[in-house]
Amino acid sequence: MNHQGNFPLGMKKFISTIISVLFLLLSGVQCTFFEERLKRSENSTYQLDLVGIQERGSIRAAVDNNSTSYYIYRGRRMGYEFELLRDLGKNLGFQVEFVIVSDIQEAFEKLDEGKVDVIAMNLEPSVDRSRKAAFTHYLGTMSTLVIGKKPIEKPVTWEEIGRDTIHVRKSTVYNKQLNSIKDSLGLGFTVMVSDVHEETLIDQVADGTIKWTVADRNIAKANQTYYPDLDASLKVSEDGTVHWAVRKNSPELLDAINTWLAEKKKRFIPEVYAKYFLSSRNSYYRINSPFSSLGGNRISVFDELIQQNARELGWDWRLLAALVYKESGFDTSAVSYAGAEGLLQLMPVTLERFGVTDPNDPTESLRGGVRYLQYLDKFWMERVPETAERVKFILASYNVGQGHVEDAWRLAMKYGKNTQSWKEVSYFLNLKSDPDYYRDPIVKSGYAKGHVAVNYVRDILALYDSYRSLISP
Repeated sequence: MNHQGNFPLGMKKFISTIISVLFLLLSGVQCTFFEERLKRSENSTYQLDLVGIQERGSIRAAVDNNSTSYYIYRGRRMGYEFELLRDLGKNLGFQVEFVIVSDIQEAFEKLDEGKVDVIAMNLEPSVDRSRKAAFTHYLGTMSTLVIGKKPIEKPVTWEEIGRDTIHVRKSTVYNKQLNSIKDSLGLGFTVMVSDVHEETLIDQVADGTIKWTVADRNIAKANQTYYPDLDASLKVSEDGTVHWAVRKNSPELLDAINTWLAEKKKRFIPEVYAKYFLSSRNSYYRINSPFSSLGGNRISVFDELIQQNARELGWDWRLLAALVYKESGFDTSAVSYAGAEGLLQLMPVTLERFGVTDPNDPTESLRGGVRYLQYLDKFWMERVPETAERVKFILASYNVGQGHVEDAWRLAMKYGKNTQSWKEVSYFLNLKSDPDYYRDPIVKSGYAKGHVAVNYVRDILALYDSYRSLISP
């Protein structure tokens, strides 16, 4: 039966128009809805497992900047997680990129977005966290402790806390743990969530700004070394296992970390743990030194001299500091097996060329080294006009000599690669120990262990990245 014949022509047009508009609106809503869902899905399912990380050449690790995890001391990177991650990277054959996070929630967000591949923090698994990530085998055990000023006669009790406020770092399990105790024991304290780190909250307890905070046993015990009048005897939780976390779609990475853990828990991890948690008196001097990224904002005793020379060079002074540390470890009397001397390890011919008469004088050594860097900058200026890329060519030339880097540049040109890209030129520098390449007629400087220079550039830039994260400009 044809019901349309019962409607006047004008009504038919009206209904047809309404249907068309509704269709377009619904289609638009559905398209927008599905586009948003697809975008969220793409953002939340970042894919990169072990093979992809190895191809990239580096693993990105979320770490905490505190007195036990990751910090700078006299130009050197230190910390429990730092040393474990460095060994993991060496074991798996890739570099570690350290990404400092402000809180645990941020770490999980970066993991989900692919900005980090592993969260290297003391994580206690929970139902909510297990929905977001996969956890490694445990690294050790940890309990949670209340920290306050030490009573005169006896340890702190829940009754003494009474109706006081306990300050805790956000995105930790402490808030949930405390509220569970509060409800089960019928206590009257208040939990205040704070944006600052556990160690800052401990500092505030020590100076009387707040009365109570909570931290894991390791951080609490380490800080008792600095503040002997603190009490950390009241447990919020009994010993539980702590883990690292990776994305759920990275099973091969998870297996590789677990295999590494199984071996390293026998000796290496306990030794590193003892270094940072059982010898806390030694840590006290490192952490409170003006040359620590935690106790001060200096890299070395030569900071002002480095800053002055960096301005003449047009570099961030922390990049020049990373080069000095890599070359000499800030030792003015350092001499290499090849006869290079001083803070910037200049060879005798270079010392003479750039007017250095006393290589052990830090002022002369830095000035001579900067003149050499300026020369290399001028050499590469036209070929590599982009500053950030040119710095890599300069650093490689400083290490292995500009002739070898120029050979790699010529090879890149011959094979149709981008000669302004360090990534593409360094590929050929790596091949300068291969006779098929170093015997090429366009190669003027012959054989070289080019991979050493490539690693040298990588190491300096990684250290510079750490300095930028932890030391103010």
